[in-house]
Amino acid sequence: MTRPPAELGIDLMSGAFFGGDPYPAFDWMRRHEPVFLDEANGLWALAAYRDVKSASTDTATFSNAGGVRPRFPPLPMMIDFDAPEHVRRRRLVSSGFTPARVRAMEDHVRRICDDVIDRVCELGSCDFVTDIAAPLPLAVIGDMLGVDPDDRADLLRWSEDMLRSQGVMTDEAVTGAMRAFAEYTEYMEPVLEARRRTGSSDDLVGILVHAEIDGDRLDRDSLIHETLLILVGGDETTRHVMSGGMEVLLGHRDQLERLRRDRTLLAGAVEEMLRWVSPIKNMVRTVTTDTRIGDRELKAGDEVLLLYPSANRDADVFDEPDRFDITRSPNPHLAFGFGAHFCLGNQLARLELRVMLDRLLTRLPDLDLAGPGPFPRRQANFITGIESMPVTFTPTSP
Repeated sequence: MTRPPAELGIDLMSGAFFGGDPYPAFDWMRRHEPVFLDEANGLWALAAYRDVKSASTDTATFSNAGGVRPRFPPLPMMIDFDAPEHVRRRRLVSSGFTPARVRAMEDHVRRICDDVIDRVCELGSCDFVTDIAAPLPLAVIGDMLGVDPDDRADLLRWSEDMLRSQGVMTDEAVTGAMRAFAEYTEYMEPVLEARRRTGSSDDLVGILVHAEIDGDRLDRDSLIHETLLILVGGDETTRHVMSGGMEVLLGHRDQLERLRRDRTLLAGAVEEMLRWVSPIKNMVRTVTTDTRIGDRELKAGDEVLLLYPSANRDADVFDEPDRFDITRSPNPHLAFGFGAHFCLGNQLARLELRVMLDRLLTRLPDLDLAGPGPFPRRQANFITGIESMPVTFTPTSP
């Protein structure tokens, strides 16, 4: 085993590692130890595209049932189950994310985008993350869950506080996460009861409340955790791709101008933003039986991180992987995972990113960074991204 240089600072439990610049470490892993053992944490990691993809499809050997976060027990939500329970739960929610339903949402998403831009367009400046990137997915997923628009700020705060504890194990962060979960639970319980009382299935909460799995309905804890999964999955990831993608686009003015002139490039630009940002930094799988990957022996019970950002910069798959290119094709990135647990909301995220990017290019055509980076990023070992990014533009009327 080759030991990594100390200056790479590899610590697979650290929010500072994933929230900083882990790409030099990922590059070292792929070159020297693609099946890497973080001895200090007793945690394996897969850095090569081929291994991440293979483990994602071999759920018999690499199980979700031990939980998808390292050193954390499984929760009663679909990503912490293997088949057949995972399949049953996924089917309950999938009706809200069918291709036809997502396509039908485009006008609604466009109205939300314009409403978000209306709030800042006269100002000439704003914080791109908090004023543009965050409100869009929160509004979309909030509407799908059927929550009151006035409560969106609380949903955002609870989501952020719970994720902030991932990789920053201070007493303050842990206490904040526990408080946020308690407040979210207190908020959702009357919402769930209202759906039971009215019999409504017009939104995802109603669908989950009234759905049956082999004659049984989801219990209270499952309903709380499944709705929380939809909230976090629908809000946090899209926000970070929008902000991180805009940061890199503004640093590649030639590509930005080309995109402005030719909107047929939007879909490809979104795919490259997803590959580049890869907001979900990892998921954990638990090894169910002794197995070999390359020249490394893994034992039953070992935890293995699937490093999606590393896979998405693998030169064996992507030509010049450290080059941002909105015309990259093919672009088989793993930003949404792969296999049975492929992100259910991937088409919705793509729609939101494409429509918002289109509206920004049209309505704020000279949007630019207010100053040089680097910009502050969340210090978390799960979902990370830019937390604040001031921008300027010529004021316009709503």
